[in-house]
Amino acid sequence: MGHTGRVPNVDPRPLYVVDAFTSEPFGGNPAAICLLDEARDDAWMRSVAAEMRHSETAFLRAAAGPASLPGDWALRWFTPATEVDLCGHATLAAAHVLWTEGYADPDTGPLRFHTRSGVLTARPVGGRVQLDFPALPGTVVDPRTERGLHGALAIALGAQPLAVARNSHDLLVELTDARTVRGLAPDLAAVAGIDTRGIVVTATSDDPAFDFVSRFFAPRVGVDEDPVTGSAHCALAPYW
Repeated sequence: MGHTGRVPNVDPRPLYVVDAFTSEPFGGNPAAICLLDEARDDAWMRSVAAEMRHSETAFLRAAAGPASLPGDWALRWFTPATEVDLCGHATLAAAHVLWTEGYADPDTGPLRFHTRSGVLTARPVGGRVQLDFPALPGTVVDPRTERGLHGALAIALGAQPLAVARNSHDLLVELTDARTVRGLAPDLAAVAGIDTRGIVVTATSDDPAFDFVSRFFAPRVGVDEDPVTGSAHCALAPYW
């Protein structure tokens, strides 16, 4: 017996998946990019991000207002669980989509993304994308006054912190060497129990071609480990 039903009223929107920080397919850090023609509520965007299952989904809408220019875009980022204030790789991917898919002309000037972290700028430079992101230096956490935090991090990460710093977004934990960073197998439930968006783990590089190594864990916002985290480098660059 056949069944008939009404097709729901769906407003299709362009949706892209871009592998950022790589020159090879299926590498780097994938981000979903959704183009909107009007504002959507938070619940709708969370649902899209949860279905995409990437660490971040970016939602783009041409900025409206008397002072808006052609390169002005409203930009928001959602993990599968929540909205976040800053995301580097999804911003990089958003700029790539706008230029390569014809939504913006790279010859008319930079893109200006209006976000919860202020206005972020993207420029095409030699076939790549240059982003201007804010520096988010951390304040060093004194183990004598916050012994409990150092202990909780040691248990969660399975490694003793050499130093800990805190900024408005994350905790940055320096370990003794790059090999320890690579070998970490953290207790993600314990990591999620620490009151911070995520934990940036870093050490001096053992490869002279690089200054440092890093990993980023954020199970508290639905991202167990991010392959490459642009926003974490807002703290890593000033730290090193």
